[in-house]
Amino acid sequence: MDRPNVLDDDSYFDLGSYHRPVDTDSPAAQRWFDRGMVWAFGFNHDEAVWCFEQALALDPTLSLARCAIAYAVGPNYNRAWESFDTVGRAAALERALTELTLAAEHGGGPVAKGLIAALSARFPTDDAEDIETLETGHAAYADAMLELALEHPDDVDVQTLAADALINLTVWKLWDVKTGEPAPGSRVVEARRLMESALGTPAGRRHPGLLHFYLHAMEMSGTPEAALPAADWLRGLVPGCGHLLHMPSHIDVLCGDYRNAVVANQIAVDADRAFVHRRGAANTYSRYRAHNLHFVVYAAMFQGSYQTAIDAADELSRQFTPELLSDSSLPMADWLEAFTPIRVHVLIRFGRWTELIDEPLPEDTDLYCTTAATILYGRGVALAATGRVSEARAVREEFQAARRRIPTSRSLFKVRSVDTMAIAAAMLDGEIAYREREYDVAFRHLRVAVELDDTLPYDEPWGWMQPARHALGALLLEQDRVEEAARVYAADLGLDETLGRSCQHPTNVWSLHGYHECLLRLGRDDEATIIGNQLALAAARADVNVRASCACRLETPESCRNAEERVAIARNG
Repeated sequence: MDRPNVLDDDSYFDLGSYHRPVDTDSPAAQRWFDRGMVWAFGFNHDEAVWCFEQALALDPTLSLARCAIAYAVGPNYNRAWESFDTVGRAAALERALTELTLAAEHGGGPVAKGLIAALSARFPTDDAEDIETLETGHAAYADAMLELALEHPDDVDVQTLAADALINLTVWKLWDVKTGEPAPGSRVVEARRLMESALGTPAGRRHPGLLHFYLHAMEMSGTPEAALPAADWLRGLVPGCGHLLHMPSHIDVLCGDYRNAVVANQIAVDADRAFVHRRGAANTYSRYRAHNLHFVVYAAMFQGSYQTAIDAADELSRQFTPELLSDSSLPMADWLEAFTPIRVHVLIRFGRWTELIDEPLPEDTDLYCTTAATILYGRGVALAATGRVSEARAVREEFQAARRRIPTSRSLFKVRSVDTMAIAAAMLDGEIAYREREYDVAFRHLRVAVELDDTLPYDEPWGWMQPARHALGALLLEQDRVEEAARVYAADLGLDETLGRSCQHPTNVWSLHGYHECLLRLGRDDEATIIGNQLALAAARADVNVRASCACRLETPESCRNAEERVAIARNG
């Protein structure tokens, strides 16, 4: 795709005002260096490297640009060494070590020399097969960066890179999600201390990397709301970088602000479209573009916004053509194929049974193996919900066969498809047993689904799109097991201590609806008034009439416009 000439760059992406003065006499080299740093902070590492190369074309002596290349080609919070294939790992090591050698030849000030030394510790071997030795580089790099940060306490870039090095020691395992305490081996408390000190300065509050890494540091914690100010400072700070536009939504969804999460990602998707127009789709940033659309779907589903969710899901599925997924240079299918059937989860969420039954299987069920299994899961649920139980049983057999064909390498970011399909299997078993009037059996299956859902590895969005509790609570209510249902909804809303903070779904319209009905039926009227007010606000943003926490609950008469009317019918016979 076209790239701007280094001497004619006025049409380049708008990356905000980030600036780190470097030792160069070339204003253009300075601009390309700044741009590269923003892309690196925004996890678009390929584009970052390209920008640093433009800076070096203008000033080959710019040692910090060489350090930055070494930083950008290595592992990061979303890509550990083991996620590289051997060829990619070897190429990254060769490039990093070459650039660091050249950087040392050109020297620089104290910070540059400190970065060269720290980054050299990050790459302790040139053997791409020796992952064990490579992994030791994380701790050595973190220790060196922490020492450099203590030597330069007013350098926000150094503080940011030191914090990044510390959280990369235990990626996505910074906190114990059940207790909210630091996870074993995590140095997130040290990282948080560095970042919060830097965020106390005007420069820190405008720093895209610092804000980005702080949101990651806090999202798994017991107090993600502490990062709301940082999320707000990051909004719109870098108009051309989709991932940075998206990042505030990691905190929004944890705080029940589904509307802000939708909007942040819609803006990010617009920026992504501009990037694809200039750079094409076949690059490592494809995962981040998919992530932003995925987030729109996820947040819109919690908000009860069908049209927003289905539009984003359809755009997402259109991106992953057989040609893209079959790219031999990258494991695109393992990275991206599981995004394709997200629309099935939208159809289940909103009870679009006919569309689910008619959803065609992909032509290539090996390449699109997660897609095939998910479509069959959705078809089975829809057949059960519409009373076609014998057909649902037959589809369940097809689903189980399709599920077995999914390789363990196939994932949706950090969550393996084989694990989400285990939840699908329990859900489908529960739905079929329920329609067979084997209610206790059905609830056992659904509780298994809840347990599997709860124990997925942390991810945002969560690996399973609709909380299994929503189906369990809805069907418990349909069988008048109101107190059990109330406990299910209270847990999902985070109103008790059942779930860790990052597994709760505050103020989502579905559980608010179910819990409100439970409280009314249990005579807990004062609580019902409070929850009812929250429900009214949440329901105002929905574009459907929310009548149950899951569409699988069928006994919701059209005449019942809200929970109060249904309760009146139940009480008065």
